[in-house]
Amino acid sequence: MPHSFLGIDKSATGHKWVARDYDERVALALAQRHGLPDIIARSLSARGIGLEDAAAFLDPKLRDLLPDPSRFRDMDKAAARFAEAVTRGEKIAVFGDYDVDGATSSALLLRFGQALGIDIRLYVPDRLKEGYGPNVAAMRMLAEEGIKLTICVDCGTTAHEPLAAAREAGMDVIVLDHHASEPVLPPAVAVVNPNRIDEDGAFGFLAAVGVTYLFVIAANRTLRAAGFYTAAKPEPDLLQWLDLVALGTVCDVVKLNGLNRGLVAQGLKIASRRQNAGMAALAQVAGVKEWNTYAAGFLLGPRVNAGGRVGEANLGAKLLSTNDPSVAATLAQHLHALNAERREIEARVLAEAEQIHIEGEAPMAFVASENWHPGVIGIVASRLKDKFRHPALVVSLEGAVGKGSGRSVGSVDLGAHIIAARQAGLLLNGGGHKMAAGFTVARDKIEALRAFLAERIGKQMASEPLVPSLTLDGTVAGQAMTPEFVRRIEALGPFGTGNSEPRFALADCMIVKADIVGEKHVSVIYMQGGTRGRGIAFRAMENDLGPVLLGRGRMHLAGHLRIDEWQGDERVQLYIDDAAQII
Repeated sequence: MPHSFLGIDKSATGHKWVARDYDERVALALAQRHGLPDIIARSLSARGIGLEDAAAFLDPKLRDLLPDPSRFRDMDKAAARFAEAVTRGEKIAVFGDYDVDGATSSALLLRFGQALGIDIRLYVPDRLKEGYGPNVAAMRMLAEEGIKLTICVDCGTTAHEPLAAAREAGMDVIVLDHHASEPVLPPAVAVVNPNRIDEDGAFGFLAAVGVTYLFVIAANRTLRAAGFYTAAKPEPDLLQWLDLVALGTVCDVVKLNGLNRGLVAQGLKIASRRQNAGMAALAQVAGVKEWNTYAAGFLLGPRVNAGGRVGEANLGAKLLSTNDPSVAATLAQHLHALNAERREIEARVLAEAEQIHIEGEAPMAFVASENWHPGVIGIVASRLKDKFRHPALVVSLEGAVGKGSGRSVGSVDLGAHIIAARQAGLLLNGGGHKMAAGFTVARDKIEALRAFLAERIGKQMASEPLVPSLTLDGTVAGQAMTPEFVRRIEALGPFGTGNSEPRFALADCMIVKADIVGEKHVSVIYMQGGTRGRGIAFRAMENDLGPVLLGRGRMHLAGHLRIDEWQGDERVQLYIDDAAQII
């Protein structure tokens, strides 16, 4: 068990503060060779970056990171079949998922089609009526429309029956996916998936949009070799679509290491030019000031997702693929409104779920109710998990069936428990991974499922007690928190899963002013030594952090550093994640 950082075993949010491990000798060498502040060199070392890796990490070059697409199984077959369809003038469709990864993957193919002078049909299934992935009815309908080739993006790897129906109807299917594979693949022309069992797993971290981008590279190369491009029909610049790749990669919460890091770093630069009419319009309504992973993941992503959650599932892909600024503005406003509606629905469901669940009642939160919108139950499960600090499962009941979503904590492998419940005959369907799962359960099996999961999760948590921890990269003095220092930190980005943003502690601060802003946020002014600073704690009134900050007094603060522009001046603000009172 690691020692507590600054002696904090239980903070305002119930966390033990721990220092991120790093190699002191490597950190010292990094600081000397690259002229880095000690704390930033330690952060690099803690992320496994050595002397030989630092230059490429700090300045990732996509040309050094992109693999030959032909290394992936079925990629050449997929590219050849697509090129054949293009040259023959066959009708092509893209079948996408309704989340951001699916929307960006679909939009990428639609834009590639536009550049080739072809019109690709878009089909996104309705979350409530059709569920996830290809279905038999949709495949048959596309075939009846005369579609000869359908490309499934971010779905399709396990869609055996729907793809068999497509083949029977005379329609070929290409799958571009990244989800877990089974030993037997569906009957498709090609299944391109870095997580196929017969792949080496070297690129298993890619989001579906990353796989789709590699397919576009391969298809473009095949068309070039076939003499498709001429002076009148020039070859498209594929780099222009990296903004879509960055957005989908960030929002799918895949690891931002290696190729993903390069795709996102370069894609955010492209996004800042606002060349994509839809993304630019959405950034306008979302108030995006700076193009970074925060803007992609927390400002743009939820709005793109809103169509699939509470509106029309294809709105995100339509927005991201349009070239018409007026259409883009209309769609962006619509998605913005749907996102506000989603937040209202989420807040209502969360409030009801919190009333149902009694903290300490079980090793998990398991709540079920009538008519909860299935589009928000995953978000609500995440909120319950954060609040109660144990696994949370939320079930929306309608008729004889309930649709459920769960989120986990620590070492509890929720996906494995859900699969075990399915194998025990307690679920109609279900699966997932360690930290998240989805399932469908018959109403009369709800209580049996609750008991089954409570027993399994309870045993695991009893043998592996969960100690919530907050990891910090070190302490920083208020006087050192300059805009230039924050920019040096930002050079370690883009931040996300696998490359977390450095979190620092400000030791022994005096909170001299604290106010509630909005409904749930707390704004503070603090003094550390002779330095005055500002901080903001978002959603702090949802837990004990808010009341602690409002109580003022001496405390340690923990959070991330941001540059805040105010009337032309730059100042550093602390985004507070936690606090610990000094007694």
